[in-house]
Amino acid sequence: MKRSPTAIAVAVIVLVVIIAAAAYALNRTRQSVTQLASPTPTPLPTLAAAPVTATAATAASTPAPSAITVKASIKDMAFSPAGLTVKAGTTVTWKNEDSVSHNVVETDGQAGPSSGTLANGQTYSFAFSTPGTYHYHCSIHPSMTGTVTVTP
Repeated sequence: MKRSPTAIAVAVIVLVVIIAAAAYALNRTRQSVTQLASPTPTPLPTLAAAPVTATAATAASTPAPSAITVKASIKDMAFSPAGLTVKAGTTVTWKNEDSVSHNVVETDGQAGPSSGTLANGQTYSFAFSTPGTYHYHCSIHPSMTGTVTVTP
C-alpha cells in the first residue's frame, strides 16, 4: 500500500508535535522536582530594635518600644505598686485611674520620669535605661510617693 506524500507529511508533523509535547512535559517535571529538592529560601524580614530613649514626654506621647513594659496605676490617691524593681531597658507606664489629675515627677534630680498633668484615663511612660533607684511623687499631691529600682 502506497501512502501519499501528504499523509506522510501529516504523520511526521503529528510525530514532531507529540515529541515536543513530551519534551515540554519532561522539562516541567524536572523543574518541579528540582524546586522541591532544593527550594530557594525566602528571606525573612529583619526587625531592628528601636532605641529606647528617656525623655520628658507629655502624657499624649507614645514611648519608643522596649523589650519589657511594666504597668502601674494611680488610684485612690496613691501609686500602685508604690515600689517597683525592673531591669534596665524596661518602660514603666502609669495610668491615672483617679477622678482627679495627677503627675509623675522624679524627686532626686536624676534623669527620671517627669510627666505633665494626667487627667483620668491618661497614661505616661518612661524608659529606665540606667541602673539606680528613682524616687518620684505627684507634685500636685506631694504625699503620693513611689520608687523604681532599676537593676542591670
